[in-house]
Amino acid sequence: MIIKQAMVLAAGLGTRMRPITETTPKPLVRIGDKPMIDYVLDALVNAGVETVVVNVHHHADQMEAHLVTETRAKIRISDERERLMDSGGGLAKGLKLLDPDQPALVMNADLFWVGERDDEPNNLVRLAQKFDPSRMDMAMLCVEQERTTGHNGKNDFSMTDDGRLTRYASGAPNPVVYAGALALMPRLFDDASDGPFNLNIYFDRAIAAGRLFGTDLHGQWLTVGTPDAIAPAEAVVARYGGGR
Repeated sequence: MIIKQAMVLAAGLGTRMRPITETTPKPLVRIGDKPMIDYVLDALVNAGVETVVVNVHHHADQMEAHLVTETRAKIRISDERERLMDSGGGLAKGLKLLDPDQPALVMNADLFWVGERDDEPNNLVRLAQKFDPSRMDMAMLCVEQERTTGHNGKNDFSMTDDGRLTRYASGAPNPVVYAGALALMPRLFDDASDGPFNLNIYFDRAIAAGRLFGTDLHGQWLTVGTPDAIAPAEAVVARYGGGR
């Protein structure tokens, strides 16, 4: 399956990135030769995505000015200027701008990866292939601690051999980190509230139903949460030549 629509979560305040984010939205902070959100858009376009919703709030005008230059995919803006909706509320609002009956990819604007191999399908293509809405609410990319840069060291989930995920508990086998990319059906959020809420509510609901699955990310995963994390991230990007 090729997934042709996506949402990028990009409305956060980026408080830990201050003072940079006092004047620049976090997704536009540059790592190497381009803003973080461009690594995300590159990954989506390379996986076959044609329509991308991006939510905006912090320095929204800068975000829109940057996104209007994207010509490879149709960009739709989910405007949160008046009210920041948190991860779940922002996703539920933005998904309304996509086809509810077609699968969608979801990515965070400040989490990305480098070092994929050219002789195999890319991470998002493999994620789309993994997603089976008949038995999954969501499929997510996951990565082992050893292949992360800038992460806080905490594991999020434990993954079985067939990819089923549960919340990580100390000593549990196959610990993994959520890599900030999902596949889902937009109608999953038909029952969502209109206000702000955290996406973890839907993760836990899917776990309880046995319908949260993961697949391994290939390459090196990066998260840039503070100014001090920029230099290590740039070193990793340079090591891999800036992309796949």
